[in-house]
Amino acid sequence: MNTHKTGRRKFLHNVTKASGMMLLAPLAGAAKFKSVKSCSKPVDTFIPPGKIKFAVININHPHIYGMTDAIKRGGGELVSVYAKEADLLAAYVKTYPDVKQAKSENEILNDPSIQLVLSSGIPDERAPLGIKVMQHGKDYLTDKPGIITLKQLAEVKKVQKETKRIYSIMYSERLENRGTEKASQLVKAGAIGNVIQTINIAPHRISNKFGTSGLAVRPDWFWDKKRYGGILTDIGSHQFDQFLHFTNSTEAKILASQVGNVHFPQAPNFEDFGDVMLTGNGGTGYIRVDWFTPNGLDSWGDGRLTILGTDGYIEVRKNIDILSGNKGGNHLYLVNQKETVHMDCNNEPLPFGPLFVDDVLNRTETAMSQAHCFLATELALLAQKNAKVMGLKK
Repeated sequence: MNTHKTGRRKFLHNVTKASGMMLLAPLAGAAKFKSVKSCSKPVDTFIPPGKIKFAVININHPHIYGMTDAIKRGGGELVSVYAKEADLLAAYVKTYPDVKQAKSENEILNDPSIQLVLSSGIPDERAPLGIKVMQHGKDYLTDKPGIITLKQLAEVKKVQKETKRIYSIMYSERLENRGTEKASQLVKAGAIGNVIQTINIAPHRISNKFGTSGLAVRPDWFWDKKRYGGILTDIGSHQFDQFLHFTNSTEAKILASQVGNVHFPQAPNFEDFGDVMLTGNGGTGYIRVDWFTPNGLDSWGDGRLTILGTDGYIEVRKNIDILSGNKGGNHLYLVNQKETVHMDCNNEPLPFGPLFVDDVLNRTETAMSQAHCFLATELALLAQKNAKVMGLKK
């Protein structure tokens, strides 16, 4: 008997059983399909507050709410917040009414009881803030893109090495997506053999500044590449993170990349499309990011991740599943030599917050290694810098 395959199947059975799911027993002949539901009860672990104290500086993107919740799930105690914009601050305080409103960022930086600072400030301001945070003896978790130029990256890496503090980026399309978390477990268990390639499609819906959508108007910095770094630096940082993670690559290079503004001549400093081909020491990948989600879709984007392995493949429908009739997102499809299985992953636990809080306490790298964090960003920056510019569509 092949003990490797037997052990792998036992592990898969335990993984799916823990989520209230069950893989189909192997059936003779053609592959069969079955949909399995997640457990009815929430499975996230909420650790009582007090393991660490953390604060927030700048809240220019709503990702800060997911970041805050993740650290709170891990036992972090939110003690203070600072933001220049009164309306953004008021909305945050309404959500977290017990938080203290600091009078300045220095009030937070100089508070020795605060161990961690979170930020979703304007992208070009995130790295300079992170440097100050580390120099004040605190760890830092920022929204993506956490760094928007290679010069910023060099400065951040220098200070991180000097201070030994954590500089982490919340790649939420993996770390806060339950379907992608389930995919991580399955790939680790060997469900599809050795990973060969990832394909990551990440469309987004834009705001209505130029009459293209019914969503709220975006701020001015959103349209200025100098402030957000370009589409591959911004959205693409998620996809480079997932490529490295699922291929288990520690080295990678960009084979080709392109960016363009094909539909928004009113915003000449904006990019609405980009794609990349890359390869690493654990596999190859393709990435496409864009701002063309149509208004007819009941989601901000039909994000999809396909992971090809030697024994099968996985596809994650992150936000919506338009063909099957399955509601919402976090739907995973596993196809192997014996069966095709749909998994509803909406109650899959998210481990990042508890792991990250433990890393702050124990000076470990269980949530994400520092090398991985920086490499994902470096790849995005190199792809952006060397991208061929597409012509404006007439």
